[in-house]
Amino acid sequence: MGSFFAELARQASANARREVEAYAREIPEFGFLDTNSQARAETLEYALWLRRRTVELSPDNSELSDDDLGYIAAIGELRAAAGMSLDARQRVLRLHTSLMLREINEATEAQRGVGVDELMRMMSWFAPQGERGIRAYSQGFVTALRHRLPYVEQAALLARSLLNGDPISAELASALGMELPERCAVTVIRVPDRPVGDRDLESEIEALVKTHHAPITWCPGSGSRSGEVIALIPLHPPTPQASLGPSTAETVQPHSVPDLLPDLVSDLVRDFAQALGRPCAAGTATSPLSEVADALDLARRISRAAPLRRASARLRPHTVSDVFVELAVADAPFVDEWLHAVGRSLQPGPDLLVTLDAYYRHDMHRGATAAALNVHPRTLDYRLRRVRELTGIDPGSTRGVRIFSSVVTRRLSEAWH
Repeated sequence: MGSFFAELARQASANARREVEAYAREIPEFGFLDTNSQARAETLEYALWLRRRTVELSPDNSELSDDDLGYIAAIGELRAAAGMSLDARQRVLRLHTSLMLREINEATEAQRGVGVDELMRMMSWFAPQGERGIRAYSQGFVTALRHRLPYVEQAALLARSLLNGDPISAELASALGMELPERCAVTVIRVPDRPVGDRDLESEIEALVKTHHAPITWCPGSGSRSGEVIALIPLHPPTPQASLGPSTAETVQPHSVPDLLPDLVSDLVRDFAQALGRPCAAGTATSPLSEVADALDLARRISRAAPLRRASARLRPHTVSDVFVELAVADAPFVDEWLHAVGRSLQPGPDLLVTLDAYYRHDMHRGATAAALNVHPRTLDYRLRRVRELTGIDPGSTRGVRIFSSVVTRRLSEAWH
């Protein structure tokens, strides 16, 4: 054994103790190591074993054995069974890797005459075997989660791990029998504050997961009973014969034209809105699986700009193309305040905002709008004339469409509350 590997062996015990101390100091979920001597001894034993196996195997570039991987998996399973979170698991893996690299550097510094070949042998071994060890640890971790957590909570963990870029998502998806596609539609359903006494949404979300078989999680909002349902829906490339017809073109973002939003996205939104029984707003954005965190940010912004609607056959998630004006307005306070003032000027009229909403949703068709409002077309004409009298803007003009459609959407999104 060369001097470099001998130095690593000599420092193994001290380095293992340093790792255990770092866990207790830097990861809150390991605070019990300061009071539980048995757990501390077991954690130290595992840390020391890893270092000794590294020194034994790396000089000859030998692989971790099946028994080695089984032991690593057992540790992962033990920690998950004890209640370790995914976040703590990621911090453990990052800290362990960082400390191992630090120890290699310290051994190199201590043995200044170390040959480059010894160092290269170590690094050639460390990366692939480290990856195998992490995979085994993750498999053990997921095995415990499958026994400890209900299916719906596992799906929520998968959603959060994908959004956080946690590699354990592959193991979680496999355990759940879910596919991890190249692209997905990240969908956010915004639920505003609900009255005290409304039932919790656990059963609705559980039904959503079991029906749509997708990673779905609930994110509480700032209000005591508000929040967001976040779902990641797999997208598949369209067949060569597929084309963008009128019914799909509106739901496809300009930067992701190849991704046709599947009916599953709209079905999921309608199913949840129906179960909720109250107005909600949904936004969606497509992205590669590796960029879902950015897609979540966009989908969340869309859902906050979108109007709140009750369940209906027309309900669907909004995309950038639906609310791009409102997204820009939200970032321009002086424009938003001006639109708010226009909205306030409509208050003296009879149901003018509701009328304008129906008018634009039916493409300014008088008959369809009057039918939707259950009023006579002459009543509709009176209301539209009243809008013009109060604001000096014709709602049927290009200028009127631009202004009033944004006023309606901002008001119905509750952005001005």
